[in-house]
Amino acid sequence: MFKYQVCILLILSVSLGVFLEGQQTLAHKQNTYIPSKVQTQVVQDLLAKYGQGQQDRIFKGVAQVSVFWKKQDGKPEEFSQFCMENFIADPAELNRTFQKLSRYQEILGGLYNKMGLELQWNLQVDTGAIDKIDYLYGAYDPSAHLTEDLYQNKIAFFILLNFSYFSLQEKVELGPNWTREQWAYARIGDLFDSRVPANLIQKYSKQLVETDTYISEYNIYMGNLVDEAKKTYFPSDLSLISHWGLRDELKAQYALADGLVRQQMIYQVMQRIIHQTIPKAVINSDALLWNPVTNQVFQKDGTEIQTPAEPYTRYNHILAMYQALKKMDSSYPYYPSAIKRAFDLDMEIPVEEVAGVFEEFLASPTGKKVGELISKRLGRSLQPFDIWYDGFKPRSGISQEILDQKVSAKYATIADFEKDVPNILTQLGFSQKTAEHIATKLTVDPARGAGHAAGAEMRGFKAHLRTRVPKHGMDYKGFNIAMHELGHNVEQVMTLYDVDQYMLHGVPTTAFTEAWAFVFQARDLEILGMKPENPDYKALKALDSFWSTREIMGVALVDIKLWQWMYKHRPQKPEQVAEAATRIAIEVWNKYYADVFGIADSPILAIYSHMVAYPLYLSAYPVGHIIEFQLEKQMEGKVIGQEMERIYTYGRIIPQLWMKHAVGSPLSAQPMLEAAQEALTKMR
Repeated sequence: MFKYQVCILLILSVSLGVFLEGQQTLAHKQNTYIPSKVQTQVVQDLLAKYGQGQQDRIFKGVAQVSVFWKKQDGKPEEFSQFCMENFIADPAELNRTFQKLSRYQEILGGLYNKMGLELQWNLQVDTGAIDKIDYLYGAYDPSAHLTEDLYQNKIAFFILLNFSYFSLQEKVELGPNWTREQWAYARIGDLFDSRVPANLIQKYSKQLVETDTYISEYNIYMGNLVDEAKKTYFPSDLSLISHWGLRDELKAQYALADGLVRQQMIYQVMQRIIHQTIPKAVINSDALLWNPVTNQVFQKDGTEIQTPAEPYTRYNHILAMYQALKKMDSSYPYYPSAIKRAFDLDMEIPVEEVAGVFEEFLASPTGKKVGELISKRLGRSLQPFDIWYDGFKPRSGISQEILDQKVSAKYATIADFEKDVPNILTQLGFSQKTAEHIATKLTVDPARGAGHAAGAEMRGFKAHLRTRVPKHGMDYKGFNIAMHELGHNVEQVMTLYDVDQYMLHGVPTTAFTEAWAFVFQARDLEILGMKPENPDYKALKALDSFWSTREIMGVALVDIKLWQWMYKHRPQKPEQVAEAATRIAIEVWNKYYADVFGIADSPILAIYSHMVAYPLYLSAYPVGHIIEFQLEKQMEGKVIGQEMERIYTYGRIIPQLWMKHAVGSPLSAQPMLEAAQEALTKMR
């Protein structure tokens, strides 16, 4: 009997050693404080106490605690005591604990989210002048110390001990056979995959606010742009934020017979921003006239003056964001880079897989064929800014003036839009009861920046829809943004209130909420009572989806490659980042766009403000477009509201499983490519 016990203990010791070695390799062997012999002894003691049926949970729990246990958390013997006293073997007790943990997490997540929104209110919402105190409070992250506090009071270790963390690969392999409860348990296990010091979180929060504010106030006064004859081409009161406003105004010009000259002027502005040759004095100021082609600056009386260029401020913010995130790398043992965290952790699709989908899509010969069709429709050769060609959309033949009039007649104020939300939702197929339920859970604010949506994270609080509203009232641009953000808010409300487990509330990744935002945005004319009746509508929509996705894929690829370059070369100066960003943008352009446009060396793919203020977020858009296309195909002939309720209440599981539930097949760009090819045949 004694020999048998020794044999069993030896096998367990070897098994545990292999397991712990794997954990340490995964964690880059960062933890050295708790000796492996102490961990082995704890496992043996727990197995003796609770039996072999708990072997997997014990192995994993002890290893997980050891990865993050530091000297300040207690001596090795205190580690052992903690594990022995806090491991839960009884399934009923574990489930009660899980239910309580879920509620506690909702309280913490909701209240800290609420505090963050309120503290940044004056920075994000157009409430008037921003004062220094607004920056100070807006940059403060009230939750910065939360994670460290939860480690210090041992809550984090309690969760690590009792709820298994599963890698992305494990979720892919095991997830299809998990119950909803097992998925929710796994999401509890995801809570503590890092231990970032509070000072690093606070510094990153400060940098995030500074960068977001820089972008939110990056406006170009279009009425002050002049040509060589000092002629202006835009309304005197038109102020556009970069890049969103500039891009949308460029799109709007396709509906005008004389729009080309304005598009070319906007393109020049964009290049000046990218290359940082834009005069600093013309940013967010209407005091001077500016010729973006020659880069000359004039007083209002026509006198030319010399002004310095923006001093690489754009790229200094990118560099600062990179440096702030890189300092956190060692605190994420399973995700030791911002790139890993953005894709494996947040998107739950490896960056190699995402980039591979983008490159395969961009390399398709369909791109050149669609480009030829666009050139024919325009009656001219393509120019780089035609990546934003808007002529396939139903609104492309409608002037901006008519669209603005239609919106202002329906929504004189932002309050009118908020009041009409239930009607919008019923038009989209939601029941009256559901529409009113959702509408009571959101509010609409005038955005200082381009617009965004903020979820509540806790039942009882409201989601916030923010869109840009000029002084004269809501226009079409603001309404179009509002429809996009409403899609986000509807998803946020439904997945908070209607998902069966709080730990599964939300969607797999931001790409999935972007997909639904695109679904709403695409129906903006329908809400205005301008439903398209073109017999080629379906083909045109397929081509529009293809072209829009192709554009943003290139931008996202530049974003990925820039971050890969920064991690490889560790830049110290903004000039280095500027050179790399423009070079990479040109390389991606030349590889995937030059042949389509007949023009080489354009840097236009580097214009997106997301590259500055929202690190590695851009990939969510093309993935969102792919998801949207598959969702739209699934919803053909069905009621949108009903389908959304069916699909989105599935909650936050991994992307591919969510897609199989939603549309019956994995995430794939192939349906969009095939539809574009069919549309080309029809349009010919």
